[in-house]
Amino acid sequence: MLNLETQIGSLTLKNPIMPASGTFSEELAQVFDLELIGAHVTKTITRQKRSGNPTPRVCEVRGSMLNSIGIPSKGVEAFKTHVIPFYRQYDAPLIVSISADTADEFAWLCEEISVPGVDAVEVNISCPNIEEDGKAFAMRPSTTEAVIRKLRSATDLPLWAKLTPNTGETIDVAKSAEAAGADALVVSNTLLAMAIDITTRRPKLGNLMGGLSGPAFKPIALRMAYQCAKSVTIPVIGCGGISTVEDVVEYLIAGATAVQVGTATFIEPQIMVRMVDQLEAYLNAQGLTDIRQLIGSVEDGEASDGLVFMEAAP
Repeated sequence: MLNLETQIGSLTLKNPIMPASGTFSEELAQVFDLELIGAHVTKTITRQKRSGNPTPRVCEVRGSMLNSIGIPSKGVEAFKTHVIPFYRQYDAPLIVSISADTADEFAWLCEEISVPGVDAVEVNISCPNIEEDGKAFAMRPSTTEAVIRKLRSATDLPLWAKLTPNTGETIDVAKSAEAAGADALVVSNTLLAMAIDITTRRPKLGNLMGGLSGPAFKPIALRMAYQCAKSVTIPVIGCGGISTVEDVVEYLIAGATAVQVGTATFIEPQIMVRMVDQLEAYLNAQGLTDIRQLIGSVEDGEASDGLVFMEAAP
């Protein structure tokens, strides 16, 4: 019998496919059965209400998109009152994504949403840290470790640390997150990028710059997932540019235990369900019976060991 179950720490997912934070909401229950995917990952929430960044917030670029949404949020109380109860009707684990400007605020928010119905907390440490001149927590090993330690002391729930590609210290950041108590890594958030309208000569985003996501970003995120999976013992969740089942399989072979699908959902809202079916078909075609036969099966060879941990090619 074909087994798609995957294990992320103490959580068992019926299959390795779930949404990326910010691309999934309760409204999708009107489009497909939410029970068919491995887990539910909420939009990122903050302590207070936030209106988000100035418009325009999204623009297309060749093969991908840029977004500068700015994490609009109704605040933690509205989330606890309305969103968590909605997801209690499903068996799939609920992963709550949180964001904050300081380590103390992160810890407070983490404690507040550690309530029945929440199965894990995804901490978006890719967001700016006002205590470090606006640099994202996950840009440095030291700030990564400090914030994860505070979060770890604030909850007994599994912690998933969402990393950023906007750093030259990917591996050291991953190791620091693990050392501080993270139970899994989400690799990764979007890549800081920009686009300009050549007619108006103005940036295409109201906030000037935004995050690059979609197929053009996948090779970068895949490389990061591979490096992190080689460097830590906790599970890695691949995220970035996944739009086909082939992308899913690539991440699993590279070492990811599960994947998150983001931008592709805007184009095809039912794509995650289709990927689950296609993943089953792929395993059958390959004569495999268990998803674990794929995870980390990349044939990278001993000769490449010296290159694995390089942050960039020379």
